[in-house]
Amino acid sequence: MSADSQKQPDQLRRGWTTGACATAATVAALEALLGDGFPDPVSITLPGKQTPSFALATEELGKGFAQCGIIKDAGDDPDVTHGAMIIVRVQIGAAGSGVTFKAGTGVGTFTKPGLPLPPGEPAINPVPRKMMREHVEAICEKHGIAPDVEITVSVPTGEELADKTWNPRLGILGGISILGTTGIVIPYSCAAWIHSIHRGIDVARAEGLPHVVGSTGDTSEKAAMAHLDLPMEAYLDMGDFVGGLLKYLKKNPLPRLTIAGGFAKLVKLAQGHMDLHSGRSQVDFNWLAVEVRALGGTDDLVAQILEAKTAKHVLEMCQDAGLSIADRVAELANKQAQSKLDINKTKTSVLVVDRIGVIIAHS
Repeated sequence: MSADSQKQPDQLRRGWTTGACATAATVAALEALLGDGFPDPVSITLPGKQTPSFALATEELGKGFAQCGIIKDAGDDPDVTHGAMIIVRVQIGAAGSGVTFKAGTGVGTFTKPGLPLPPGEPAINPVPRKMMREHVEAICEKHGIAPDVEITVSVPTGEELADKTWNPRLGILGGISILGTTGIVIPYSCAAWIHSIHRGIDVARAEGLPHVVGSTGDTSEKAAMAHLDLPMEAYLDMGDFVGGLLKYLKKNPLPRLTIAGGFAKLVKLAQGHMDLHSGRSQVDFNWLAVEVRALGGTDDLVAQILEAKTAKHVLEMCQDAGLSIADRVAELANKQAQSKLDINKTKTSVLVVDRIGVIIAHS
């Protein structure tokens, strides 16, 4: 195990969102365009009033435009965009146009309803837009000019990076999204993942889908796809964040939710855990032993379960003994999920999937 992986959460280094990097690049480019040179490092003010500084990686001043690039530093978070170059080009727009935004190379375009902005808009989310707009307005006021500025954001590797995100499935095409609500990346908060779950629900609602599927991983999602006749937009890569999915669905309900996952993950949901990550919740073998006893398990089997090291071993022992522990887990996991939702607005079901993708139980 590396030294970094042994760090406590409060020791992990925070980073900056793509939105914060784009804002900083906007400030530096506009200052240069208006004759003040490229500030390096360049400072910005985040929504929480923090004032970080960013080093410039590239800069160019041309006829009627200026642009510069900043390398995104996500700190100790395993962010897919860590190390990406965020480039902003600014130029003066038409009189009265205000601050406008364009998607350059590697920045996506919204193509479906339900996303934060209408189809056809650059995938630059509302908070980053607000940050950029406020900084531009302040700079233009200082120079005594109208804030009519065109901002083009590019990420040279963005199209390749987008293939590692939900963007294609959500209908964000051509690259990544420029994200961030605070400007700060908190390590292992997985804010971008949870943001994608929310956007997936928004798209499903906008398209009138009555049924969505939250899967803990690729194997369970493929099993659900083979079992259910639903469009691709109905499938949400929930990962470990069942709580985040359920919380958002309660506020933004759909008629039906299916949760698909492996046995161990769903044991934890059945126990009441809403975060299924191995570092944040554990399989309780005492709990499993009680459930096996209730199913008619012998004293010897219960004793073996109490000594078991993995949920997979418990499942195998129960299958050998002819006990339907997977059905019991599906039932109890479904009750936990339903308890977080309004039963009059959303009905739930659960699919338990084994490691080779076979559905072994459903509620």
